Amino acid sequence: MRVQQLTFAALALAAGISLSACQNNDSDSAQDSQPPASSAPSDSSASSNASDPTSGSPQDDGTGSGGQEASAGKPPAQSGGTGKCRTDNLTFTAVDSAGGGDEDNGFVALGLTNHGSTPCILSGFAGVDLTTNGGPISAAREGQPATPVTLRVGKEIDFGLTYPLNKTGGSGVRITGMLVTPPGETKPAHVNWPGAASLPASDTSSAVRVGPIGSAGQGG
Repeated sequence: MRVQQLTFAALALAAGISLSACQNNDSDSAQDSQPPASSAPSDSSASSNASDPTSGSPQDDGTGSGGQEASAGKPPAQSGGTGKCRTDNLTFTAVDSAGGGDEDNGFVALGLTNHGSTPCILSGFAGVDLTTNGGPISAAREGQPATPVTLRVGKEIDFGLTYPLNKTGGSGVRITGMLVTPPGETKPAHVNWPGAASLPASDTSSAVRVGPIGSAGQGG
């Protein structure tokens, strides 16, 4: 009778061990059949940026490294360009050129020489103001401006000034000097007056005329 009880106990123990093993094997198999939680995730943010034009990617707004590289290869705007001639970089001359056959008007040839370190551009008209004992007289423009000229270092360009000769026999308007302002500049240069000592007292303001830069004749 004791032998049978031991046998039944052994059988029950063996059955329990076998059932536990089967359950463990089933659990392991179920776990092995499921994919890992981290495998093949869907990248929703990447696909969203690729299709959304407002995602702010470098290709869309040009603020990334690609846009910087493209702009870095371009030279600055107007890099190395020739600028206008400045008063401080010019030498001013004035020479009396009377005797051209005009008995009523005198003529002064004015010259601008580039003494700067680089070429510069001149075009249009210079401003010319005569200083007199009766106040300044601004020369009126006469003629058509020529094509802009690049004035190389050490080179000179000329233009002309006409003015009425004083034949009245009176003292007229006495000229004491001249102020010349290059085209596009605001700083004048004082230039000695080389012409006649005076102007007639009447119609003086409209009779003083300046030609364009590069003009070769009287007033033009």
